[in-house]
Amino acid sequence: MWFKNLQIHQLITPLGLSPEELHQRLETAAFQPCGSLQPETIGWDRPLGRDGQLLTHAVNDCIMLCATRQERLLPSSVVREELDERVAALEDKEGRKIGRKQKLQMRDELIVDLMPKAFVRSSRTYAYIDESNGWIIVDSASAKRAEELLSLLRETLGSLKTRPLAVRDAPASVFTHWVSNNAPDDFLMQEECELREPSEEGGIIRCRRQALDSDEIASHLAAGKQVVRLAVEWKERLSCVLADDLVVRRLKFLDLVQDQVSDANPEDAIARFDVDFAILAAELRLFIPRLLEIFGGLAEEA
Repeated sequence: MWFKNLQIHQLITPLGLSPEELHQRLETAAFQPCGSLQPETIGWDRPLGRDGQLLTHAVNDCIMLCATRQERLLPSSVVREELDERVAALEDKEGRKIGRKQKLQMRDELIVDLMPKAFVRSSRTYAYIDESNGWIIVDSASAKRAEELLSLLRETLGSLKTRPLAVRDAPASVFTHWVSNNAPDDFLMQEECELREPSEEGGIIRCRRQALDSDEIASHLAAGKQVVRLAVEWKERLSCVLADDLVVRRLKFLDLVQDQVSDANPEDAIARFDVDFAILAAELRLFIPRLLEIFGGLAEEA
C-alpha cells in the first residue's frame, strides 16, 4: 500500500462527503470487467481488495480510493498479420486486388472477431483525499494516469475542482542553488541528478553514482545547465527523486518509519493496511508542507 510516487493536487473546493457518503456516490461508477467487445474499462474498486467491502477506506480523516483499469491486449502487429492473411486469401479467391475501403472494413470485422479472444490486463491506481489539508494525492509517476483517476472522480461526483501543485519558486532554480551551494539541513542530496540546458532543444545530462560537488557537475552548471531532477533524503525518514514538474518519484520510507510499522505489529491484512495508511499520511502531512516551504509556498491562482 505504500505510495511510490506522488502526484499532488490541491482541492479548490471542499469534498464535503463522509467516507460512507462518498462510497455511495462511487458505487454508480464501480469497476466492471471488460465486456467481450470492450477494449478497456475503468471504475472504482475496493482499496482493501478482497478484504474490504467498501469503495472507500478512511483512517485519521484521510480517505483512500482505488481505480481499476482493465484493457484487452490486441497488438496492432497481430491484427496486421491476420489482416494480411485474410486479404491475400480473398485476392487469390476473387482474382483481384482488394481496395483500401474494403481493407478497412475487413480490419473492423477482424477486430470484432479477435476482441473476445484477447487477453485482459488490469492495473490499480491508488489515491487518497486529505480534506483537512486540502490535498488529493495520487500514487502515480504518470500525469496521464493521475488525471484519469481525477477525471473519473469528477465525472462520478458531478463536479470537483482541483489543480496540480503549483509553487512560487521554480524548482529547477531551487535544485540548482542546492547543488551549487548547499541543501537545507534537513535534506541530504544523493549522488543522482539530471541537468538540462534551458532551451527547448538543449542537452540533457543524467548522472548516477556521481558526487554532486565534483568539478564535472560544476562545469555543467557553469555552462548554464540547470538541475531538473535531484535525488534526496529527508530527515532520515524518506528518500525520493524531486523533479521540476513537482512529481515526487521513487518514494521510499526509510528505517525510522518502517520501525513504526514493526512496532505496531498488526494482526491481519486490514490492520496492516490501517497502520501503513496512518503512518504514510502522517509522514506526508509533514513532508508536503516542507516541500511547499522550500519552493516559496503555493502560487496564487491565476
